[in-house]
Amino acid sequence: MASWEKDLDRWIKNGVIDIAAAARIRAFEQSHETALGFRWPVLLAVAFGALLLAAGALLFVAAHWDALSPGFRFTLVALLVSVFHVGAALATDRFPVLATALHAVGTVCLGGGIFLAGQIFNLQEHWPGGILLWAIGAWIAFAFLRDWPQAELAALLTPFWLAGEWIEATRYFIGDALILAEGALLLAITYLSARLPGQESAIRKALVWIGALAALPFAVWVSAGSESVWNRTAMPGIYFAAGWAGALLLPLLVAWRLRGSAAWLNLVAALWVVALGSTGFGSDHYNFLGGPSWHQLGPYVMWTVGSLGLIGWGLHEARKERINLGVAGFALTVLGFYFSAVMDKLGRSASLLGLGLLFLLGGWLLEKARRRLVQQLESAKS
Repeated sequence: MASWEKDLDRWIKNGVIDIAAAARIRAFEQSHETALGFRWPVLLAVAFGALLLAAGALLFVAAHWDALSPGFRFTLVALLVSVFHVGAALATDRFPVLATALHAVGTVCLGGGIFLAGQIFNLQEHWPGGILLWAIGAWIAFAFLRDWPQAELAALLTPFWLAGEWIEATRYFIGDALILAEGALLLAITYLSARLPGQESAIRKALVWIGALAALPFAVWVSAGSESVWNRTAMPGIYFAAGWAGALLLPLLVAWRLRGSAAWLNLVAALWVVALGSTGFGSDHYNFLGGPSWHQLGPYVMWTVGSLGLIGWGLHEARKERINLGVAGFALTVLGFYFSAVMDKLGRSASLLGLGLLFLLGGWLLEKARRRLVQQLESAKS
């Protein structure tokens, strides 16, 4: 985050300027930055370089780990965690983008340092505890830096820690996977809905990217996933209640923090997630809408409802990315239904002809509808 963005957020919070004035200032600064040079190539090069730097550092330590003494191992781990943050501090004034990237690499290396330190001292194995320490480090870094990479690392590591604790606590119980999948999907939807009119910070944009990448795979996980019941017992009531409370209430609290009164739409999304979960084979253990027909057709019905609802949500809040993702979800639903329920009932040539028509005609109609929706959105903005 640039220094002027931090000042802008502080001025809005203290009532020095209103949202309209902040939007004009942000537009001016962003256009000025664009005019200065090739911003996206620089950002891409720095991001790619930071990723390679983090991977190379971790691979170097892993390759020479067995040949190092315990004392040198711990020293190397400490340097691995600190050197990138020190370098970022030195580059803050001259190259803020590089400083942000180096701070992110330092926080990523913190996770490797935590688990390597646990191996050095033969600490008790409980991997969610290491994730918790890593998440705390990311939150501390975000508190000091207020950078979007630290916020995104914290936004990823915190639910990862909670998921790890849930997996460890319920590994011998039936139905743990469904609760975890629904909580992950609802959190992805919450991240996807982080951007609102007048709230376009870099942190919110990155949250939207996380949600967009995770929403469709998690939707498939919720309804199409199955679990083994071998050597497992029924889940105790206290675990059942705590699991559902965490899966539904925690993402809704995050939505309320990000969206305020507009979070009522996230509550509607939570109801859809629960309905989608009733289509999974693991839902029989909870006495939902079970039955072979619902398990076969229910996922496609609920995926269609979710895709159309996401398109409507995008139109309601003027968010183009939700419209695009909803159209993509609908297309994948139609394609999945064709492969699972139609294609095997046709001959080889007829199935290929139908698939070709589905791609050509269906793709053309969907793209035409998507463009019409986006144009409607743009006209509403103007």
